[in-house]
Amino acid sequence: MIGEIIGYARVSSIGQSLDVQLDKLREAGCTRIFSEKRSGKQTDNRPELQACLQFLREGDSLVISRLDRMARSVLDLAKIAELLRERGVALRVVDQAIDTSSPEGRLMFSLLGAFAQFENDIRSERQADGIAKAKQKGVAFGRKKALTLDKCLKIKKLREEEGYSIPQLAERFHVGVATVYRALKSCPDS
Repeated sequence: MIGEIIGYARVSSIGQSLDVQLDKLREAGCTRIFSEKRSGKQTDNRPELQACLQFLREGDSLVISRLDRMARSVLDLAKIAELLRERGVALRVVDQAIDTSSPEGRLMFSLLGAFAQFENDIRSERQADGIAKAKQKGVAFGRKKALTLDKCLKIKKLREEEGYSIPQLAERFHVGVATVYRALKSCPDS
């Protein structure tokens, strides 16, 4: 049974273009293409990928430009590959010349997925090392504090001595009510 050739394209952010991927998928003979602009971290948070996987039938081929367009981890890749295999759907990856309808293609698919995961793990380790090194050097991470210690002490004084309300303090210091409460709770005694 010969089925349809279905494409899936994804970019991570709104500012990126799908054009290159869409052109490759059309050249590969896709009769229908699902596309989206979303992060690839979690498969469940990509409605077009979910719709694509639901649409596929036995004998169809799913075509993507690169493996990382469909999955970001070996686990995701393995889950999707198993789902496709169970449904009798072949996977073709244009840029990496993979076609899972052949034993060689299935082997290459598995190897590339493992290498992609290895690369991701190495990148995560380097990032963690860089963060640890920066912390040793005193680099502060996260959002800048909304209130300095001086402002925190001033808020406490205005609240205790002059009876300012929490909303009045929030408005005066251009912060949210929750920030005022946190300042009052964490501010040292003057």
